[in-house]
Amino acid sequence: MAPVLVKGAGAIRMLVVCPMRPSTPQKPRRPGGGGGGGGGRDGHVRSSDGRIDLDARIPKAMGGNGEGTNPEQLFAAGYSACFLSALNLVARIAKVQLDPATSITAKVGISKTPEGGFDLSAELDGYLPGLSQEVADDLLEQAHEVCPYSNATRGNIEVTVKARV
Repeated sequence: MAPVLVKGAGAIRMLVVCPMRPSTPQKPRRPGGGGGGGGGRDGHVRSSDGRIDLDARIPKAMGGNGEGTNPEQLFAAGYSACFLSALNLVARIAKVQLDPATSITAKVGISKTPEGGFDLSAELDGYLPGLSQEVADDLLEQAHEVCPYSNATRGNIEVTVKARV
């Protein structure tokens, strides 16, 4: 699978690295952001504000040409960005200063179920330099409790979270 967003990984997995940046709170223009597309995995997606405007293609690992993005890549990008925001929040509340190199890497996998459908899985790897392993583990655990993506996926898909210092 060719890298589309930041970094790519083989098989049916996408690796997205979302480095920490100072955040500026903004009001959403409308709830949910919205967006849509046609053609499914072989179509086009566009957000309501036009900032996302991408061709969607079946990954090479699934028999497609891989010349566009796919739902797993978009999910990994959204999850890593959202989780990083949650990490910033819990660190601020705990009065822990995060290094500017702090990042969250999301790996999203897709696999067939015995019933013929598909399941997702996610691995979140937090890089928190300058902290002890204990503090890093605790912050990621807290972020996992408040992150909207984590709350939406809890009990629905396998999600693992680990910290590196």
